[in-house]
Amino acid sequence: MTEDKGYAFVESTKYPNISEADQAQGLPQPPYEIPLEEGKPLVNLPMPGKIDLGKFDLRQAIEQRISHRRYSGDPLSQEELSYLLWLTQGVKSINEKRGVPLRTVPSAGCRHPFETYLSVNRVKGLEPGLYRFVASTHQLVALHMDAAFNDRLTEVCLGQRQVATSAVTFIWAAVPYRTAWRYSERSYRYLYLDAGHVCQNLHLAAESINCGVCAIGAYDDDGADALLGFTPPEMFVIYMASLGKKA
Repeated sequence: MTEDKGYAFVESTKYPNISEADQAQGLPQPPYEIPLEEGKPLVNLPMPGKIDLGKFDLRQAIEQRISHRRYSGDPLSQEELSYLLWLTQGVKSINEKRGVPLRTVPSAGCRHPFETYLSVNRVKGLEPGLYRFVASTHQLVALHMDAAFNDRLTEVCLGQRQVATSAVTFIWAAVPYRTAWRYSERSYRYLYLDAGHVCQNLHLAAESINCGVCAIGAYDDDGADALLGFTPPEMFVIYMASLGKKA
């Protein structure tokens, strides 16, 4: 029988097998957000408290949620994009004493180890290209304005059609030390659990505005990190999801 590498990860991250965390050693915690990219313009988004996209029953959203791989050609509005970002990684407040953000999704130890990137195809008023969501101020950083960026993202997603035709594809990047500072090697379990919370919120929020989502775990890891300019293990793509108006 071949070695079960998957379960080896489980075994190695059991409590008896992990090292003492940096927090326990008195080391300072890492920042909860990466610095702004120098020289890149900021885009103000509609503020969540001023957005009214109507009401939608939670049970209905859960019961009718399926993965959607076909989208119409209709664009998202900036209000809709702002709404989706708020409900997946929005910062409700910042606990200054603890130095942590309180967000709209749960996270182990309130560590919130993700940065949200967007490959924008069709959003009214936004040029196609790559953006990062600055959750603390609810803005976007325009990183790389290029209509062909999504084609390259589709390639690293193994040619999946729903990426090519999406209005926007969400790309979540893990910054593992935010969680590892407290939980050492066991934090890698929590990264994937936390990513699931975020994507499920996206699915349900999308249902409420007649959008469809397809969660994406099949991609060329090295290619995706290279495309986004990440340097693993400090930061790497952990999950993606294509989204568009329902066909």
